[in-house]
Amino acid sequence: MSMTEEQAAWFAETFAKLVTNVGQAVLGKPDAVRLILTAMLAEGHVLLEDAPGTGKTMLARALANTVQGTTSRIQFTPDLLPSDVTGITIYDQKTQAFEFHRGPIFANVVLADEINRASPKTQSALLEVMEESRVTVDGATYTQERPFMVIATQNPIEQAGTYRLPEAQLDRFLVKTSMGYPDHAATVELLAGSATRDRSAALSAVITASAVRDMADLAATVHTDTSVLEYIAHLTAATREAPETRLGVSVRGALAMVRAAKVWAASEGRNFVLPDDVKILAPSVFTHRLVMDPEAEFAGATAAAVLDQVLTATAAPQQRVAV
Repeated sequence: MSMTEEQAAWFAETFAKLVTNVGQAVLGKPDAVRLILTAMLAEGHVLLEDAPGTGKTMLARALANTVQGTTSRIQFTPDLLPSDVTGITIYDQKTQAFEFHRGPIFANVVLADEINRASPKTQSALLEVMEESRVTVDGATYTQERPFMVIATQNPIEQAGTYRLPEAQLDRFLVKTSMGYPDHAATVELLAGSATRDRSAALSAVITASAVRDMADLAATVHTDTSVLEYIAHLTAATREAPETRLGVSVRGALAMVRAAKVWAASEGRNFVLPDDVKILAPSVFTHRLVMDPEAEFAGATAAAVLDQVLTATAAPQQRVAV
C-alpha cells in the first residue's frame, strides 16, 4: 500500500520538527541535519568527514538526543580491538557457561568518533553489523534492534595518524557529507553561548525510537515510478563506464539511492519520488562510492567531477505525479 497524501503531510511536519530540534544545537547547518535525518529514516549510516572542530560530534549527539533511544559512543584509536566494538564472550564460573557481553555497537544510535584512526582490522568489525544489522561472535549471531544507525566521523585522510577506509566499508555508508565552518552569524551566536560546552545535552526527545521505526516503514511505501528507477540504473551504469573510474556505484549504492529518495520525497510532503530528488541526493549518496583510476586522479580528475559529468550526460525522465 502506497503512502497517502495525508500521511505524506504528517511525515513532512514531523520531519521538520526533527530538523528544528537538532538545529538548536547545530547552528546554521540545516542542510546537513536534513541529510542525516534522511539517512536515519532510510535506515542507513552516515560518514561525516571534515576538519577537526567543525561540530561533527555535536551533530551526532544532537540527533541521538532528539530520538529517544539507546545511544553509545566509540572513540576509535589505533589500539582499539574488534571485540571492543562488537563485544566478547566470557566464561562465567558461577553458571559454568559462556556469556556474551554486548559491545557498544548494540545501540540505536552509535557514534563512531574518528573512525579512520582505527586499524583496518578493527574497522572491518563494522562490516557485518552495518550491512545486516547483526553481529557474529564465536559462531553465535546476535541481532541488532531497529532503528540502528552508525554516525561515523573522520578527519581528512591527510591528517596524521589516520587510515584510509576500505572500499567495502565506504559502500556501507548511505551518505557521506561534511559540515564545513559555520557562517558569520552562526559563529557569533556560538561564541555568545560559549559558556554552554555541550548544546546537545539540553535537547529533549521529539519522537521515540519506535516512532522512528514507524516513519522508516512509512517512507518505504513512497511510490517510485519505473522511469525514475531506470534513471537511477542509467546513472550507476554510467559511473562504472566512465574512463576515470576503476569502480563505479555498486548495486548497494543504487538501492541506497532509492531508499534515500523515498525519504527525501516524503520530507517534502510528497508520496512519490521525482528525478530531482535523485539529482539532489546524488553527490552525497554516490560520490564516496567511486574509486578513481590512479592515472586519472593524478591528472586532476575527481569523483565529484565525474558524477557531475554523468548527471549532465544522462537524460532525466519527465516529472510525473503518482496516483
